Amino acid sequence: MTDPASRGPIMNSNPPPSQLKTCRVHLDTGRENVVVVSRRSKALRADIFRGFSRVELRLDDKTMLATLLITDDDALAAPDEIGLSEPAFHRFGKPVGTLVTVAPAAPPESLEAVRAKIRGQTLDKAEIGAIINDLAHFRYSDMEIAAFLIGSASFITTDELLALTGAMAQAGTQLVWPDPIVVDKHCVGGIPGNRTSMVVVPIVAAHGLPIPKTSSRAITSPAGTADTMEVLARVNVGVEEMKSIVSSCNGCLIWGGHVNLSPADDVLISVERPLSLDTREQMVASIMSKKIAAGSTHLLIDIPVGPTAKVTTAIDAMRLRKLFEFVGDRFGRSVEVITTDGRQPIGNGIGPVLEANDVMAVLSNEADAPHDLREKSLRLAAHLLEYDPKLRGGAGYARARELLESGAALKQMQKIIDAQGPSKCSTELGPISFDVKAAHDGVVSTIDCLRLNRLARTAGAPLDKGAGIRLFKKIGDRVEQGEPLYRVYTFDGPEHDLAAAAARQETGYVLNGHEALQGRTQS
Repeated sequence: MTDPASRGPIMNSNPPPSQLKTCRVHLDTGRENVVVVSRRSKALRADIFRGFSRVELRLDDKTMLATLLITDDDALAAPDEIGLSEPAFHRFGKPVGTLVTVAPAAPPESLEAVRAKIRGQTLDKAEIGAIINDLAHFRYSDMEIAAFLIGSASFITTDELLALTGAMAQAGTQLVWPDPIVVDKHCVGGIPGNRTSMVVVPIVAAHGLPIPKTSSRAITSPAGTADTMEVLARVNVGVEEMKSIVSSCNGCLIWGGHVNLSPADDVLISVERPLSLDTREQMVASIMSKKIAAGSTHLLIDIPVGPTAKVTTAIDAMRLRKLFEFVGDRFGRSVEVITTDGRQPIGNGIGPVLEANDVMAVLSNEADAPHDLREKSLRLAAHLLEYDPKLRGGAGYARARELLESGAALKQMQKIIDAQGPSKCSTELGPISFDVKAAHDGVVSTIDCLRLNRLARTAGAPLDKGAGIRLFKKIGDRVEQGEPLYRVYTFDGPEHDLAAAAARQETGYVLNGHEALQGRTQS
């Protein structure tokens, strides 16, 4: 809703017929620009505009396309106003009360290339560049984005993949670093608790190699690296501040969206994830465009392989590896791809606070720190350290372990946290919890990563930082009837009830080949 204070000054009591005053509508419309116009609008005839789903706002050389809604409520938009949703208001960047010209929006010309792709045609570099430019400027509706994704998912040539990667990398910020070697790592995802970046970055930075790590927030998972790091430090860092942090600390752990790396990719991801359209080519273009834009010269790709991971077979992992190497070679990046165990979660926690606790336990060399997170992080750090020409071949793992066990990595992490600034997030775990217990004696034979990811999100993660799952048992562990397999933390009754019902239906654990169904205990 709007309020009088958000209306702004009356800049002209009798605006020209094609112009309306902007007001701010306090609605979060996500990624989409949405505007609201009165049915009694003095500038726009609702019966005419009802046939248009989108309009164009123009002020001098500033333009913005937006989805149009018609209202009968003057509290949202008076007849001489156009109400901008929160995303539209911030992107347009003009004060309330500004006069803007409003007209029906012509479809982006690049949509003809999308139609050609749907018809099975191959697009050239210019056509793909035009599509990505329009995506980055929010000129496509979700339906149009989905059309492009589906057309590309059907088939995409290697030339199209290269053009897509390059266009996405060039659409936003492009970072340049003074160092000849700038390392980075990325995991293709799908494994709960896999917060190796937060251990690897301080190890590599403590050694002296620059590792400016930009990470994403969770979309369908219970925590991304940025969500988890936000428990410890501020992650909404701008470009110049990021450069300063890397200069003083050799590394950072920030949210990539705030520095505008490959913005078209963020738009595509917001639509492709709900549609499950994460093809190999789209995944490679997404990851490589951001790493190229981030200025990385040497990149390590982690592909977890497991029955409930994103990549389920060794053959699929090999095909994905070859695509990464192909794109890396064409863009002059050194790319190393390794496969890792993706059969179960990494660490003991799923959810931002629980995962941050695991990370700090590993960096602090605590006796009960999760061994799998520690060892995987050391192995990944070793690969990156081997890029240092001063380090003897094969010495990477020993050097990584030395930096961790000596406390140098923990000290470097604290330096990065101090440089990024304090977090405003709560570090408390959800006060309402329940245990999921084994229905019978046995040995854990299978853990469904996808199921636990969904359960942690049902519990409230990552929106509630302290929501999530603490794991007590992993594959190969022996359990007795009634022994807890894991504990679920929530913040309110409805989420608790939904999570408990989901856990009763399917725990995600299999003991001796049988589903470990069991009731739960309130705590």
